[in-house]
Amino acid sequence: MTETEFTYLNHFRLEEMPFTLTPNTAFCYAHQSHQEALNVLLVGIHNHEGFLKITGEVGTGKTLLCRTLLKHLRDHFVTCYILNPNISPEGLLYTLASELHIDTNEQRSIPDLQHAITQKLLHYYQNNRPVILLIDEAQSMPVETLETLRLLTNLETEKQKLLQIILFGQPELNTLLERDDLRQLKQRITFSYSLCPLPEKDLHAYLDHRLKAAGYRYSDLFTKKAKKSLYKASEGIPRVINILSHKALLSAYGRNEPVVNHKHILNAIYDSKEIAQTPKASKRGLQAILAALTMIGLSLAFLVLKHHLSGLL
Repeated sequence: MTETEFTYLNHFRLEEMPFTLTPNTAFCYAHQSHQEALNVLLVGIHNHEGFLKITGEVGTGKTLLCRTLLKHLRDHFVTCYILNPNISPEGLLYTLASELHIDTNEQRSIPDLQHAITQKLLHYYQNNRPVILLIDEAQSMPVETLETLRLLTNLETEKQKLLQIILFGQPELNTLLERDDLRQLKQRITFSYSLCPLPEKDLHAYLDHRLKAAGYRYSDLFTKKAKKSLYKASEGIPRVINILSHKALLSAYGRNEPVVNHKHILNAIYDSKEIAQTPKASKRGLQAILAALTMIGLSLAFLVLKHHLSGLL
């Protein structure tokens, strides 16, 4: 820990950074959408479905949900996790084999690799250890690799699949699955869920949860006005909330102030123009602007009409 980080934590009486972007499950706040998504996954897994799908916009917490699910499955399932699926069909097989602890050092033919994977999956099935493959950023997976993925779910006994697959991806994944040559895969997805942003009513609880997980035990660190501005700028996207909150804390620390106020949030927004929504004009102010523009337009139209009539006369 650097000296700056130490004094930052000491200033706010924290034990660790509360708004880092690392998907640390200790900081996971299970608002309604996340809890519903987790429930959908657990039901699908226990029903031995072949394909499950979770989609959500960038920053809505898909990776954190994935890590949370891994914790739930750790004791009773064999889990394989692919973080970057932009790989060839052969690369997929080698990655899965590695996750299943199959020796991939020696050069294997694709049929030999497929046979080894099948035998390993049967071994785990016979020992009552279902295997689940979790794929993050699935929207970046090539079509040929997705087809190989579908074929892997053909491995089954008379009672259940030997491999369950969970796809986590951005909304572009839904568009990708609309392709005609992927219709068979789409038909096999029996459970799916789309993550929603954090609702405004949950912002206080979200901030409070992360601060407490970081060791904060005192009164509100964010003023009400700061929270209102924070939510408007982030639109409820957890990653943006974290970025703006961290920068706002830095702003308050730099000014030796004990709490985050509206000005600190504005500083954070200004420093994050590429991701945050700038404060919008009030409804009343917008109406006044539109009314003024309407009057200007009517005045100009009247002058044009008057000039036209005088020319005729």
